[in-house]
Amino acid sequence: MSGEEPAQDAGRGLPDTRWQRTLEVLSVIGPPLTVATALLVYFGWARSDAQAKSMGLDVSLFGYSVQDFILRSIQSLFRPLAWLALIGLAWLMADRALNKVIAGGRYPRTVRHGAMVMAAAGYLFAAAMWIVTVSQPDRTLLYVPYLIAGGLLIGSWGVALRRRTVQRTGRSPVLTPRGLERAFMFVLVTLLLFWGTADYAQALGRGAAVDYQERSALLPTAVVYSKERLAVSAPNVLESAAGTTAAPLYRYSGLRLLVVSGGRIFLLNDGWTLKDGRVVVLPDNGSVRVEYGNPASGNPAPG
Repeated sequence: MSGEEPAQDAGRGLPDTRWQRTLEVLSVIGPPLTVATALLVYFGWARSDAQAKSMGLDVSLFGYSVQDFILRSIQSLFRPLAWLALIGLAWLMADRALNKVIAGGRYPRTVRHGAMVMAAAGYLFAAAMWIVTVSQPDRTLLYVPYLIAGGLLIGSWGVALRRRTVQRTGRSPVLTPRGLERAFMFVLVTLLLFWGTADYAQALGRGAAVDYQERSALLPTAVVYSKERLAVSAPNVLESAAGTTAAPLYRYSGLRLLVVSGGRIFLLNDGWTLKDGRVVVLPDNGSVRVEYGNPASGNPAPG
């Protein structure tokens, strides 16, 4: 009894050792909070940049702050992180079930051959997806980086399962440098997930620009009053005199509020489209007065 218990305890300690090594790698890369903040800012920027380019603008015009980018990244990260959590949970349950089968010595040949098939299928699938990506460099193939990462993980899992069955049967020693192999796989999968999430964030940004085209009528109405003539030439924008000769005042209607950011007011013309629409940019410094209204009612409210 005393000779078997230490061996069992050592076997139970292997997962803890793996987690400790993973945490050590993460601690070397950088503090988790700093890395998470940088990723949030980047994905928020990627989404905003794609949206701005689709609208014919540059993201720097909006003057977004770090907090703005972080808030805009939440939508980009929510679905990928939710799917990763669900898939990770399913993998953990399957891995534990197979570990019990291997530890019990049941179906060794079936498990070993199944692991070999899994490894080959995973790596071949990842290679095929990579060839598809390289052969179409000008296209953004959404979710393909995730598929490549999934194929690599499935292949690595198959290799790991086969090693466990070999170690269980004691057929041959394992001479592969495990730590280096895991480090390379961790870096590669992390880069693929980063790539896929960046593509997803940019797709959301382009989709947001298309939404403005299809749903511009749902944006708040905006009526601009200015003491100086602004000469707004955007389609469907009407200029009218609202003052007197001694105190001129110009009124501009037919505008929709896009966003107020960076000390500027960004307005779209009624019927805005990606092809022919204009973005009117006004300073938010009191030189003009803007009245906003509910798009449903059309009644402007002082802004």
